[in-house]
Amino acid sequence: MEKPTLAALADDLASGRTTARALVEECLARIADPAGEGARAFVAVNREAALVAAEAQDALRKAGAAPSPFAGIPVGIKDLFDMAGEVTTAGSVVLKDHAPAKADAPAVARLRRAGFVVVGRNAMTEFAYSGLGMNPHYGNPAAPFERGLSPRVSGGSTSGGAVAVADGMAHLALGTDTGGSCRIPAAFCGIVGYKPTARRVPREGAFPLSSTLDSIGPLGRSVACCASVDAILSGAEPAPLEVRPVAGQRLLVPTTVALDGLDPVVAAAFEAAVERLAQAGARITSAPFPAFGDVAAINAKGGFSAAESYAVHRRLLAERFEAYDPRVSVRIRRGTEQSAADYVELVAARRALVARATAQLAPFDALVMPTAAILPPRIADLATDDDAYGRANLLALRNPTLINMIDGCAISLPIAASGGAPVGLMLAGAPGTDASLFAIAAGVEAALAG
Repeated sequence: MEKPTLAALADDLASGRTTARALVEECLARIADPAGEGARAFVAVNREAALVAAEAQDALRKAGAAPSPFAGIPVGIKDLFDMAGEVTTAGSVVLKDHAPAKADAPAVARLRRAGFVVVGRNAMTEFAYSGLGMNPHYGNPAAPFERGLSPRVSGGSTSGGAVAVADGMAHLALGTDTGGSCRIPAAFCGIVGYKPTARRVPREGAFPLSSTLDSIGPLGRSVACCASVDAILSGAEPAPLEVRPVAGQRLLVPTTVALDGLDPVVAAAFEAAVERLAQAGARITSAPFPAFGDVAAINAKGGFSAAESYAVHRRLLAERFEAYDPRVSVRIRRGTEQSAADYVELVAARRALVARATAQLAPFDALVMPTAAILPPRIADLATDDDAYGRANLLALRNPTLINMIDGCAISLPIAASGGAPVGLMLAGAPGTDASLFAIAAGVEAALAG
């Protein structure tokens, strides 16, 4: 059964067809279902606090004082966000003994002020450093596709959040995106994920992977869900979502890097979606995008994530190395390969890359490409094979990372593929074009659905 959007839930709450308590109880029941993914999608569940908060939102709504139309809707929070009184473990056991957070991260606080009810902390890749979503400490949340046959990864690093939304354990998830961590799980789980222009949403109180590339975004069930929550997270005034018709939109399919080595199912679904957009009147251009060809060389020594995560972790690594996921620690330790001069050059190279990419994007309304080059791999195929894990991780991260590197904004929409396989269609824009991108994405969503 298709699960409701935030707008549908807000309408049900406003009309009295449901209550916040009923929504929260339903989500908590799904989390607790032993046949479901709750034990892997959540590292902590705030059952009693969520029920109390739900009753408070119901009382406010009854008094005509609901803080927003979404007051009372259950949300899952990625485990790297501070929440007052709770230890932020960031998907690791290394931080378990650290002091509880003194305050909510601004992104969490803004959701609470809008009345969203936090049902728990979502599982994630340790320290957000992978695009696959596997975690040896807390388990591997499985994507909905072929779950009963041979479970597949849910995508990382916001793995538990995507599964929670897909399975109805929460109606929204708060995630982060450094190289695809909102968009890859969305693509692998058949939902929508948004990566804003990084500077728009405050990042304080979110355990960092890369202070340069980290961004904070929502995972939901529609473009409108993500647009509404992005407005809350960025402190913007709420406004109706503009739906820009596809006809006349200038969409660029970049033939540099983004279409290399696609899984045949991904390629077929992407080509079919682009053809539908063309039939709806979009002006599709397939052409090189030279800036993307420079990214691999710029990141040859591990890029920002390696250097900046090593700066955060070097003392912890020295003290607790054996407690880290080896597949994460090996990537963090790549930061030792960069000198100060290397990092200075990296900053300058990225600044020039952003300028080139922004100029190359100027004639177009948006880029369009597959979110991930692959279908979600089977967990069993990666469990003990580090080489297979590494190849899959690079292919999952490759396309989304291109947008983080050019400081852009991007959204992943689910598109139909053969046999129900999950494939994401990514739309991306230049830095600061978030409002325009949401309007374009809403039009694309409607055209593909119609």
